[in-house]
Amino acid sequence: MLHTGLFELHAVAAISAHRSFRAAATELGISPSALSHAVAALEKRLGVRLIHRTTRSVSLSEAGERFLARVSPALREIAGAIEDVNEFRDTPTGTLRINLKERAAHQILRPVVGKFLRRYLDMNVELVLEGRHIDIVAEGFDAGIRLAEAVPQDMVSIPCGPASRFIVVGAPDYFASNPLPRSPSDLLSHSCIRRRMPGGSLYRWEFEKRGEEITVDVPGRLTLDHDALMVEAALEGLAACRADVFEVD
Repeated sequence: MLHTGLFELHAVAAISAHRSFRAAATELGISPSALSHAVAALEKRLGVRLIHRTTRSVSLSEAGERFLARVSPALREIAGAIEDVNEFRDTPTGTLRINLKERAAHQILRPVVGKFLRRYLDMNVELVLEGRHIDIVAEGFDAGIRLAEAVPQDMVSIPCGPASRFIVVGAPDYFASNPLPRSPSDLLSHSCIRRRMPGGSLYRWEFEKRGEEITVDVPGRLTLDHDALMVEAALEGLAACRADVFEVD
């Protein structure tokens, strides 16, 4: 299969426009001899002479005229495509698709997305709320928002919100009849709201103190997979809940 370099096509077009190897070489930023070698290599591969050159003049052959007429539209299309891409360097345009959970959407909508849309008027933002962890590249997303520990090692990650920590909470009605837990192991005697993970497993509550990590498979009669419902159930005094709070400086 014949392979013709893009530079060689531009070389023929430049020579045709200037009718001069020297002027064409100046436009392309190379020496006249390098340009001559490039054209000669192309002619050798094609098996025809594209350019007639003498000490006095330079002109396209009939084959060269026909060849340039066919490739010129493609060169213009390529130049236009490059120009379109260059626009993204100065002012972003298009649609930014982000995959995230509902809780994260509430956290970034005003401080991040709102600011982004006001700054880049040619951009659109699409937030797709999803409980399960997906391959954002395979699913056609530009970015995803995850807990730091859930980000795959081969992905580039940057923080997009304040640090947070998880605490155990419950309504006054619940703790009126149940003692306050003083340690993670105390939760084993409590009724807790259990979380069903997107993959189907039950989440084990995680704690850390002075570098020591502890996980507790909490008991509970109510299992949910939605943050808002967990908060509502906790407010009703049905059980203890695991909630996150932000650490703001």
